[in-house]
Amino acid sequence: MNAHRKVALVTGANKGIGRTTAEALAGLGMTVLVGARDVGRGEEAAAAVRAGGGDAHAVALDVTAAGTVREAARRIEERFGHLDVLVNNAGITGSGNVSPQDATDQIPSSVDLEMVRAVFETNVFGVIAVTNAMLPLLRRSPVPRVVNVGSHAGSLGLTSDPDGPFAALLPSAAYTPSKAAVNALTVQYANELRKDGILVNAVAPGFVDTDSNGHTGHLTPAQGAAVVVRLATLGADGPTAGFFGEEGPIPW
Repeated sequence: MNAHRKVALVTGANKGIGRTTAEALAGLGMTVLVGARDVGRGEEAAAAVRAGGGDAHAVALDVTAAGTVREAARRIEERFGHLDVLVNNAGITGSGNVSPQDATDQIPSSVDLEMVRAVFETNVFGVIAVTNAMLPLLRRSPVPRVVNVGSHAGSLGLTSDPDGPFAALLPSAAYTPSKAAVNALTVQYANELRKDGILVNAVAPGFVDTDSNGHTGHLTPAQGAAVVVRLATLGADGPTAGFFGEEGPIPW
């Protein structure tokens, strides 16, 4: 194997933005590890990337299951010895595959706490679990990058504006706060790892046409993945502790 070939892990990469990100990184010459809870779907996605000329391998990875996270890290270390890019993309809405405008079960005053716990387990605790498991491998890279896939809904500045573009969104006690927590985590990891040259940023792909919103989004997965790929391939002078959309920096 080429010792200089970059290795990237994308969680939740068997479909949607994660899969498109994996395809794009493979197109840039990286070896891409397709993290997926369902190994069969992960294998299908990896095979599709290889059919397109990329180098991809499926990795069984459920971000809420500590055993699979540890095993994924062990297998990556055994096969590749390092990791250059980690994209924490795996996430759930909590409401199933519906438009955000229809997620009435997220309204704070009536939300089911079990749903909130499940959303945070994947969207927040999963980011911590995977990042911490992969950090020893990232430290072996000359250009380590971590990208946390968030949402414009995670911006307190945008969602608190009663006259802003997100005023029509239903209030949410699960998905939206989980993405705000991802932003907060991004800053804290970036602050800790800045001295080590590990750049950590959050991105908002935009309202992308995916299963998670019942295919109500107006952007293609490729359009959504573009900002993820840009932050995953930052140069040494790139930003850290930032929150970006394709339009540029987003207010916290």
